[in-house]
Amino acid sequence: MLLMSRRVAQLLVGLFLYGFAIAMMLEGALGASPWDVLSQGVVLHTGLNFAIVTNAIGVVVLLLWIPIRQKPGVGTVANVLLIGPSIEVGLWMLPEPDSLVAQILLLAGGLVLLAIATGLYIGARFGPGPRDGLMTGIHRRTGWPIWAVRTSIEVTVLAIGWALGGTVGLGTLAFALLIGPMVNVALPLLRVPGGDTAAGRAPATSPTVGNSGDPLPNPALGAQARP
Repeated sequence: MLLMSRRVAQLLVGLFLYGFAIAMMLEGALGASPWDVLSQGVVLHTGLNFAIVTNAIGVVVLLLWIPIRQKPGVGTVANVLLIGPSIEVGLWMLPEPDSLVAQILLLAGGLVLLAIATGLYIGARFGPGPRDGLMTGIHRRTGWPIWAVRTSIEVTVLAIGWALGGTVGLGTLAFALLIGPMVNVALPLLRVPGGDTAAGRAPATSPTVGNSGDPLPNPALGAQARP
């Protein structure tokens, strides 16, 4: 019971901090992750707030799980429901930066907090978020290398978001280069010992991370998929 309480607490705190970290990067206005660039573009064209758009995109991605027979876990549903509102809380709380130094600090702080938050909610082991579940599901169904699936999805999402007016910049590059190594440091420190994953067993591969911070199979392992 105590272990389960810790896992639930980690999941909820991690997802809230994840959204807050995204808000820090958005306020920094130096570029966001590809999925957030897409959300920005949709916001510009619909007038909806960022939370609603983020959640709506998550739901659409979940629907794409159906033809690839990917099954959601508790963490998947919580990801869809909680990250959007926590982004809005962060955007409401954070002051607008008044200098380039402040923008850089928001970007750097957002990346660090994102890595910690990802370690927390992945460490709770309740299943992948919608976007990385789509990625691993396509990999498993097609046999395409995980790097090819991930790159194809992210490039497509980024191109659409950029075309819609989303912000691409230093933050986008920093996210792409740094979030994986940072999470790989945070995750072993925050993983809940024992317990099961959403699939009922511990992952057999060492995790890397995608845009939403979910564990992915090691690309070097070729066709081996996340269970």
